[in-house]
Amino acid sequence: MTARDSQGNAITGASAEGAAYYEQALKLLLCYIGDPLAETEAAIATSPRMPMAYALKAWLHLLGTEPGGLAIARAALQSARTLPAHPREEGHLRAIASLVEGRWHEAADTLEDVSIQFPRDPLALLAGHQLDFFTGDARMLRDRIARALPAWSDGMPGYHALLGMHAFGLEETGEYALAEASGRRAIDLEPRDGWAQHAVVHVMEMQGRHADGIAWMRADPDAWSRDSFFAVHNWWHLALFHLDLGEPEEVLRLYDGKIDAKASTIVLEMIDASAMLWRLHLRGIDVGRRWESLADRWEPIAGAANYAFNDAHAMMAFVGAHRPAAAGTVLEAQLAAMDAPGDNAAFTREVGYPVALALRAFGEGDYAQCVSLLRPLHPIAHHFGGSHAQRDLLDLTLLEAALRDGQHALASALIAQRSAARPTSSFTRTLQARVAAGPEPAHLERNAA
Repeated sequence: MTARDSQGNAITGASAEGAAYYEQALKLLLCYIGDPLAETEAAIATSPRMPMAYALKAWLHLLGTEPGGLAIARAALQSARTLPAHPREEGHLRAIASLVEGRWHEAADTLEDVSIQFPRDPLALLAGHQLDFFTGDARMLRDRIARALPAWSDGMPGYHALLGMHAFGLEETGEYALAEASGRRAIDLEPRDGWAQHAVVHVMEMQGRHADGIAWMRADPDAWSRDSFFAVHNWWHLALFHLDLGEPEEVLRLYDGKIDAKASTIVLEMIDASAMLWRLHLRGIDVGRRWESLADRWEPIAGAANYAFNDAHAMMAFVGAHRPAAAGTVLEAQLAAMDAPGDNAAFTREVGYPVALALRAFGEGDYAQCVSLLRPLHPIAHHFGGSHAQRDLLDLTLLEAALRDGQHALASALIAQRSAARPTSSFTRTLQARVAAGPEPAHLERNAA
C-alpha cells in the first residue's frame, strides 16, 4: 500500500516510519525550526527507496545557496533517480537536476508545473517560493502561492505556511494591507512560523513603521527565534528598525548578541552580518574589528561565485576589512562565472559584477565611479535576487556616494524618491536635513549616529 503524506500526496517507497520522519522534517521546514535535515536522514535510513526523502535532502542543501551544498544535492539526486517515482516526485527530481546545473529559472518553472498539478504539495510550493526569491521574481512569489490557496483550508497541516508565503509575495508586490493580514493570520495559526513573522516585518519595514516593527518583533521573540534557523535574519530586521530610529548602540548590541554572536559560517547568516555592518559603515559608524572577523569567514568561499547576491555581500566584508586581494578574488571569480553556463552568468553580468565594482569603488573613496556603476541598476537590481528591503542597501550606497561626491541634485532627487515611499521614516528626515544644509564637501567622512 502506498504511503501518503498529511496533504494526501503519494510517497513512493516509504514505510510508515519513513513517512513519519519525512512528515516531521517537512513540518519543521515549514516553520524554519529544528533540524529537518536530521529527520530527513532518518527517513532515508528507514526508507532507502523513498525518492522524496532524497529530494528533500537535496532541497535542504540547495536552498541555502552554500557552495558546498551542490555536491551533496547532486549525490542525493543520483540516489533518487535509481528509484521508482510518482509523477509529482519526478517533477521534484527534474527541478533539482536543473538547479544543480545552475538553471534557476528552469527549476522554478518545473516546480510551477508540479504545483499546478499537485497544489497540495507544500515542499514544491516552498522550494518554488524560495527560487522566486533568489531570482527576484516578485510576481511569482505571490502568484505561485495564490494559485494553490483554494486547495487548502484552515484545518490542513501546513496551511499557516501557505498564508505566510502568500503574505511575503503580497508584500513584495506592494499589497501591504493584504500582506499584513495574511501574515498575522499565519502567526495566529502557528506562532513559530518564522517566514510569516518575517513577512509581516517586511511590510512594516517598507512602510517605515519602526515602532510597530519593534513592537511586533519584541512581543514574543521566543516563538520566532527559539531553535530557529531563520532567527538571525529576523533579528537583523529588528536591528534595521533601531538603525532607522538612530539607535546604533542598540544595533551593535543586537549584532553582537544575536546576529553574529556565533561567528557563523552559514552563507545566509553572513549575508545578514555584511548587510548590517555596511549600513553602519555608510553612516560613518565605527564597528571596530567586526569587519575582520566577518571577512575571515567569507575568505574561504571568496572565489565560489555560485550566486551573485552572495558575492556582493562577500565584497562588503572585504572592503570593510580593507582586503583588496580578497576583493580581487571575488571579481576574478565573477569574470569566470559570466562565461560559465547557467543563470548565474546573467545574474552576475547584469547586476552582481557592477555591484561588486561599485562597492570596491566606494571603499576606495571613488564615489563618482560608485554612482556611475549603481545608477543604471535601479530598474534591474531585482534580477540578482533578494527582497526590496535587502536591495535597499544598493539605494543607500548610491545615495551616500552621491552626497559624498557633491552630486547634490542627484542626492536631492534620490531622497525625494525615498521620502515618497517612506514618508514617516525618521532616517529619511535625517537625509532631508543633510540636503537642506547644502552640498557637502566631497569625500567627507561622516558620523551619522
